[in-house]
Amino acid sequence: MTPVAPPSLAERSYPLTIDGGADGSGRAVLRARGEIVHGCDAVLAAALAELPASTRRVELDMTGVIFMDTAGQHFLDTLRDHGQRHLIAVSATNWHGQPRRILELIGLDTSDPLRPVDPNPQGLRSRAPLSSSVSLERAEQLHELREEIEHLRRAIASRPVIDQARGILMATHSCTSDEAWHILREASQLSNTKLHTVAAAITSGAESEAPPPPGEVREALRRALARRGR
Repeated sequence: MTPVAPPSLAERSYPLTIDGGADGSGRAVLRARGEIVHGCDAVLAAALAELPASTRRVELDMTGVIFMDTAGQHFLDTLRDHGQRHLIAVSATNWHGQPRRILELIGLDTSDPLRPVDPNPQGLRSRAPLSSSVSLERAEQLHELREEIEHLRRAIASRPVIDQARGILMATHSCTSDEAWHILREASQLSNTKLHTVAAAITSGAESEAPPPPGEVREALRRALARRGR
């Protein structure tokens, strides 16, 4: 079985898949691969629903998961709820990379966030709850991480347009790839326009019967080209 999550974002490149199954001894090993984003809890629920009724333990191997956002909490809740409803043991292990960082930031056990917590290990007093300052710091770190991830997603999504614009400049003005890149950056700075917007204006302007780039972008391109003797 290989349930697959439908892509929820246009730029999503690695939709979640879950394969594996029961081994006949009551133990089921599932392997997750891809990204855990909104809607992936349904993929896990579908994979769990296909397990035989004789399953007594579910082990979810997270080695292949390369990205996880805040939807990871719903994903884990789905596995936990399945264990509680069917009175079976469940686990989610082998976390690494960015998903492991997310678990650390929200204070979960990175070896297995579903492992039951011993409230009084070895007769010691229970650990005091995290102070509000520590909780606030973790929340701020998580917010910064989300912004960083979103920035990277936008950068990846805009890359094809920028590469096309560089190709047009190289063909039109006989410049190198590096020179075209610097021309784009200078035009973006001179016109106070996002790099992706400048690149999109150049690519659309190259099409037949397409309107020329906005005046401020044309002037910024002219100045950037003049600076490099083009």
